[in-house]
Amino acid sequence: MTDTAPTRPFELYDATLRDGMQGEGMSLSADEKLRVATKLDELGVHLIEAGFPASNPKEQELFGLLAGETWTNAQIAAFGMTRRRDVRAEDDPALRILADCFCAVTTIVGKTWGLHLEKVVRVDREENLRLIADSVAFLRGEGKRVIYDAEHFFDAWRDDEAYALRCLRAAVEAGADTLTLCDTNGSSLPLQVHDAVARVVAELGAHARVAIHAHDDAGCGVANSLLAVQAGATQVQGTTNGIGERTGNANLTTITADLELKMGIRSLPDGGLARLTETSLFVDELLNRTPRASQPYVGRNAFAHKGGLHIAGIRNDARTFEHVDPEAVGNSREVLVSELAGKGTVVEKAAAAGVEVDDAQAARIIERVKELEHRGYHFEAADASFELLMRRETGAYEPLFTLESWRVIVEQRAGGQVETEATIKIWIGDERFVRTAEGNGPVHALDGALRAAIAQVHPHLADIELADFRVRILDSTKGTDAVTRVIIDATDGRETWGSIGVSGNVIAASWEALVDSLARSEQPGRRGVAAGGAAAGA
Repeated sequence: MTDTAPTRPFELYDATLRDGMQGEGMSLSADEKLRVATKLDELGVHLIEAGFPASNPKEQELFGLLAGETWTNAQIAAFGMTRRRDVRAEDDPALRILADCFCAVTTIVGKTWGLHLEKVVRVDREENLRLIADSVAFLRGEGKRVIYDAEHFFDAWRDDEAYALRCLRAAVEAGADTLTLCDTNGSSLPLQVHDAVARVVAELGAHARVAIHAHDDAGCGVANSLLAVQAGATQVQGTTNGIGERTGNANLTTITADLELKMGIRSLPDGGLARLTETSLFVDELLNRTPRASQPYVGRNAFAHKGGLHIAGIRNDARTFEHVDPEAVGNSREVLVSELAGKGTVVEKAAAAGVEVDDAQAARIIERVKELEHRGYHFEAADASFELLMRRETGAYEPLFTLESWRVIVEQRAGGQVETEATIKIWIGDERFVRTAEGNGPVHALDGALRAAIAQVHPHLADIELADFRVRILDSTKGTDAVTRVIIDATDGRETWGSIGVSGNVIAASWEALVDSLARSEQPGRRGVAAGGAAAGA
C-alpha cells in the first residue's frame, strides 16, 4: 500500500446543516441552523455546507442570516447541482442562484456512475461530461471556488474506472478546486476507498485537492475517511455526530479527534479540539437528541471505568486503560459504580461527594451495592442515589422529611380527559405537612405536592428541574406484575445527577427516585445550590 502525504493545508468540511438534516427526525429552524454554524465556526472547521440558497423559504431565511455574520474560521459553502440538460449553465436558474449568492465557495454535485446516467438522469456519458464541465466553468467564471462532488464515485469506480476518472478530469479542466469522492451509498470498504483515492491523487492530485465524503451504511464511514486521508485526501466531509440519511454520514466528530490524536494531522486551531465534546452536545441538544453515551471521544461513557482492575490501573497511570487524555477532547473521566467495583471506587466517589469513608465502611457499601443491583438497581446511571447510599452507610445522611403517607388518584372522565391528583403527608421535625397537587401524570403530581410541603424549610428545592424520566421493565415475562426501574435525571442548571427507584409498583419506584433526586441537594456541603425550573410530565 503506497500512501501519499497531504501537500495542501488540511480542511474539515461540515455538512450537518444540509446532508445531516436528511436524517429521520432531523429538523432545525433557520435561527437554530445559524447557532450551529456559529458553534462550528468557534470549533474551527474550515467549511460549513449550508444548503441550497433558494430551495425553500427556510433556506432563504438562513442564507440571509448567514450573510450578516462575521466568520472567524469557517467559510460558508452553498450547495447545488450541475446544470439541467438542454439548458445553458448561465441560463440555469439554480446555478444563477449559486452565482449570485454571497458565498465564495460553491459545492455542486454531478453524476459519475453509469447506472444513474441510464436510470435517473437519462443522459449519455458524453453529455454528462458536458454538464459537469459547463457548470464548473460557469461558477468559476463568476469568481467562485468550486468544489465538485462526484456522486456515487466509488460505485462508478468499481463499474468503470476510466469513465469515473474522465468525470473528475472534466471538472478539473473546467476549473474545479476540489474533487470530492463520494461514497453516496456507503457501500465501500476501507481498502477499496484507499486504493481508489490513491489512484485519483496520483492522476489529478497535482491539479486539484482531493476530498472524501463517506456514508456509514456498511459501518465504515470513519474508517473510509481516515484511509482516504492516508491515501492523500486533504479534505474530509462529514457531519457532527454522524447524523444523516439512513445510517448517517461519516462522523466528523470522531474523525477530527482521530486525525489529530492518532494521525498527527492538525485540523483545528489551537484549543479547538478541547471544544469537541461541548460542540457535540450542543448540536444534539438543539436537535432534541439524546447524546449517544458510547460515542467515541465525546460520549459520556467514552472514558468511563467500571471494573475494579481498570479503576486501579487508571489511578496509577491513566494510560493503562485510556487511549487518550479525556481533557484533550473536552471530556472527563467517569468512575462507574456497580457490583464489579472495588473499595478504591467507593473511596474515590466518597471523596468527590465530601463523604469520609474508612475501609470497613467501603466494604459494607460494596456489599450493599451488590445486594441492591441483584434486586434491579443500577447505580451507574444514578450517582445521586449512590451518594445517598454512602451517606446512609456512614451516618452522614440527613433526611429531608419523615414520610407518613402518600396517595395518587388517577381519574379518566367520559370525554377522555385524564386527571391526576397526589396527596402527601410528611413530618419535618415536629411539624406535620399535608399537601395536595394536581399534575399531568402521577410523578408530576407527587413532585408538586412534595415541593409544596417542603418549600418553606428547603426553599432551594423549588428551583431544581427534573430533566428526564425513564422507566424500564426488568422482567417482561411477568407482564404487569414485573419489577419496574425508574431513573430520574435532575439539574440545577450547572450539573445533572441521576437517581433511581425500583419496585413492583411504578409509582412507588418513581417516588423513591423523586425523593433521592431532591434529597441529594440538601445534604451537608450541597445546600443552597440550585437554579432551574419545575418538574413536569412524568
